Amino acid sequence: MNAVWLVLFSVGIVFAIFTGNLEAFTKSIFEGAKSAVEVSLFLLGIVSVWMGITRILEDSGLIYRIAHLFRPVISRLFRNIPGDHPSISAITLNVLANLFGLGNAATPLGIKAMQELDTLNEEKGTITFEMMTFIVLNTASIQLIPFSVIGILASYNAVNPAGVVLPVLIATVISALTALVILFSFRKVLK
Repeated sequence: MNAVWLVLFSVGIVFAIFTGNLEAFTKSIFEGAKSAVEVSLFLLGIVSVWMGITRILEDSGLIYRIAHLFRPVISRLFRNIPGDHPSISAITLNVLANLFGLGNAATPLGIKAMQELDTLNEEKGTITFEMMTFIVLNTASIQLIPFSVIGILASYNAVNPAGVVLPVLIATVISALTALVILFSFRKVLK
């Protein structure tokens, strides 16, 4: 991948020199870098806030109450996980972070959920069906309110940054249901 970026960057420099746009090319590089840093700091703020909320939810025990609300859905999807296993809470936190469109904050929660699911794995180094289900659910990530996208659109002064809420909700629900149906269909075929 580094080679691809090097080739693209080199071609861009050569093209800028031959067309006489080296100054504009240099300016756009610095503007792009500035924009990348601003967006990164913005997303870092969102992730920090969500991780703080997650820590408060865990320390207060509220996560177990939230997990209890999600338990019927989680239990139907993850039938081989004991009801009191810590992976249920980790999966619930990940689903909640994805629900609110905080994919970057969901990543560490997803890693924790996979680690917890691995404790139930009898054959270490192989993936269980529950792990596959979680990967599909996490990747599809149903988003009720995509805070990150709304924040980025707002930072670029979009006219209606919240206009993406309904289309994102519909697209993520359809993709999640489709992915889960395919996964469960393959499970029945391969049994």
